[in-house]
Amino acid sequence: MSAVADVCIVGGGLAGCEAAFQLCRRGHRVTLYEAKPLVFSAAHSDDNLAELVCSNSLKSERRPAGAALLKAELRSVGSLLLDIAEQHRVPAGSALAVDRKSFSAAVTAALRAEPAIEIRREVVSKPPARPCLLASGPLTAGPLADWLAGSTGSDRLHFYDAIAPIVSAQSLDRSVIFSASRREQGEGDYLNVPLDEPGYRALVEGLKSAEQVRPHSFEDARYFQACQPIERLAGQGDDTLAFGTMRPVGLVDPRTGRRPFAVIQLRREDAAGTAYNLVGCQTRMKQAEQRRVFRALPGLGGAEFLRYGSVHRNTYVDGPRVLQPDLSLKAETGLFLAGTLCGAEGYVEAMATGGLAALFIDARERGRALEPPPLTTALGALLAHVTGRIEGAAADFSPSNFHFGLVPPLDAPVKGGRRARREAMFARALEDLESWLASAL
Repeated sequence: MSAVADVCIVGGGLAGCEAAFQLCRRGHRVTLYEAKPLVFSAAHSDDNLAELVCSNSLKSERRPAGAALLKAELRSVGSLLLDIAEQHRVPAGSALAVDRKSFSAAVTAALRAEPAIEIRREVVSKPPARPCLLASGPLTAGPLADWLAGSTGSDRLHFYDAIAPIVSAQSLDRSVIFSASRREQGEGDYLNVPLDEPGYRALVEGLKSAEQVRPHSFEDARYFQACQPIERLAGQGDDTLAFGTMRPVGLVDPRTGRRPFAVIQLRREDAAGTAYNLVGCQTRMKQAEQRRVFRALPGLGGAEFLRYGSVHRNTYVDGPRVLQPDLSLKAETGLFLAGTLCGAEGYVEAMATGGLAALFIDARERGRALEPPPLTTALGALLAHVTGRIEGAAADFSPSNFHFGLVPPLDAPVKGGRRARREAMFARALEDLESWLASAL
């Protein structure tokens, strides 16, 4: 296939890499701009593309979870990054988690191997050419963020969320911490820190009293709901954590033969199992406070912190106000957004919007119209959320990952409760996506 157009992509994260591949396979020449290693953000440290920062988990693959549906749809459209993720997965129960180092190295190698993709290590202050996809990620700052703010006219361009600590596996006391997955999902892929009620109450008090890194005067700390700091959640109620991420459903402590009052799960970070992420423990506590609070937990007394939790900036536009249904900016012809910039939260959501943007760019360059995927699909519902096409959406736009609340209800009632309804919505989505692919592509 001969090249149709030269397309530039700013940002070598998940959205930009997926878009580059999708455009390349459709005959376009792509120039992919990536600032690393010339400039590293506070959260990045690896020269490779598609670096995973907050977590190494791409969430559940267990049907009918929403995350599983989104991945199933991406596989239907031939996602490169999901294919690579499968090749570099690590045990994580019903979730798809990857060895983040080998994953990003493999993505980088795959794009370098494409003759039609040129990777330029440059710092970009504005879109270099048109058509262009801005996918510079959640940490977009400096001149590029200023340009975007000026171009969109948005007075609400950023919010902040937090990441969890990572500890060394060798520093964990395995006589206390036990291997198990909730409801026997997987072969004990998670490590579990059991807490009795006094231990849980002590943790909550420790979190509430911990000294935090104070935000700068220019920071407006509006957190994504699923990424609130653990100390913030503890302050919302003494039992909030026990009924949230620390709920011990499906877990039994082999030392006691009973279910703990609460559990902190640790998820493997790499294939060798040398590092573990404290699931749900994203935090803005000072490093000394993180050591004090978490080392007071059973089995973590000698924990070696490989990465401390921290707060970082997420940049996004008010999509419903500034974006067209095809992810292009209303005010800038030929300029598209994907990933966190367009209001899609999550790794797989970044891949999804990057892939969708590539399809829309390809269609526009070929002079044909491409209707968005149906609202009944995960891809269509996510796209509708970030571009404001969901009827009755809140006026105050907030970034989101995909969930079934974005999808229209079923036409007819389904017996069997919530799971049966989700199964029906899952099946409907795959059927409707297949029809859309057949007609649109």
